[in-house]
Amino acid sequence: MQRLTNKQIVLGITGGIAAYKSAELTRLLKGAGADVQVVMTPAAIEFITPLTLQALSGHPVHQHLLDPDAEAGMGHIELAKWADMVLIAPASADFMARLNSGQGNDLLSTICLATDAPIVLAPAMNQAMWRDPQTQSNATNLQTKGIRLLGPGVGEQACGDTGPGRMLDPLEIAEQTAALFDRGLLTGKHVFITAGPTREAIDPVRYISNHSSGKMGYALAEAALDAGAQVTLISGPVNLPAPPRCQRIMIESAAQMLTASLQHIDQCDIFIAAAAVADYRPSAVAEHKLKKGKEEIMELHLIKNPDIVASVAALHNKPFTVGFAAETRDVIHYAQSKLQQKNLDLIIANDVSRSDIGFNSDDNAVTVVSQSQTQPLPLCSKRQLAAQLIEIIAIQQAALSSDHTPMPEKS
Repeated sequence: MQRLTNKQIVLGITGGIAAYKSAELTRLLKGAGADVQVVMTPAAIEFITPLTLQALSGHPVHQHLLDPDAEAGMGHIELAKWADMVLIAPASADFMARLNSGQGNDLLSTICLATDAPIVLAPAMNQAMWRDPQTQSNATNLQTKGIRLLGPGVGEQACGDTGPGRMLDPLEIAEQTAALFDRGLLTGKHVFITAGPTREAIDPVRYISNHSSGKMGYALAEAALDAGAQVTLISGPVNLPAPPRCQRIMIESAAQMLTASLQHIDQCDIFIAAAAVADYRPSAVAEHKLKKGKEEIMELHLIKNPDIVASVAALHNKPFTVGFAAETRDVIHYAQSKLQQKNLDLIIANDVSRSDIGFNSDDNAVTVVSQSQTQPLPLCSKRQLAAQLIEIIAIQQAALSSDHTPMPEKS
């Protein structure tokens, strides 16, 4: 069920005894990496309490069409836009009838009308209700409109009848739901990304640092998440919000970034070093603020910082390692040299002497350098560029992994 990683699912629960299964379904979806927002109809809360679903989903349960706590009271629009999928389990005969007729008289039906996300129903009802010609007509019409039905299953029902109408088991619904999503290029991969600058303290109030907004690294994190990866973002001090659904580790210094990068590195499949790490740090940090004296010159003694990407690339079982080369001249030459010296799989080179790209800009143009070729990527937004880079990195990593896969032994 790796395809559920990072997916945003609105789980609708309608009235029916099968609503108790929705608790287990919520747990399974969350366990597979999905973010779940639960919406309950008034009838659903007669069968299972919102508190149960809140505890399992980690979010307040949505029940009311006009929610005063939602932005402008339009909670149905917010949820409709947020969802990657609207999954309704159980879907009662009443709800299917209302959905087929286009009614929007509660929060869940209104979300279905307002969303562009795919809608999936897991029907649950008495076998006679399922066989009723009107229910069958509703089911056929809903499928004609592009709504997917999972089930129902056949078996013994709560009322004592036996036949079609049971809601499928939660595990089966979760597996079928996962199969409806396209497999992302990085599904099942764990990506570490460093971003932003580091700050190397001189005293408690002063530091040396690099120009870096962190925009490129954060855009790469979002693109990797969109590609299905689990992302750990190791960030220096920036004024950017953490991308949703990723783990962000905030650091200050290069030494802290190295420690965070090597922690759990055995779980990392791809390491992307997009941070602008200070090459040197003061040899000693003053305990108190240094006072300005009469001296015209103050000397600082600097020592070399650890090379984070080279340290990762030097590991025995290193992840696929990608570096960045921010240069002001001879960009490709220096990038190719760093690729060889640091044992990298790819390096992204960009000319930071240009005022229209690079540090603090929303746009960038780079050249992807590998052992065998260079591939220029023209000027575009960092978000667009990040998507292109993640695609290239994913393809290269998959090809390298395939090359390193041991041949099966002959029988």
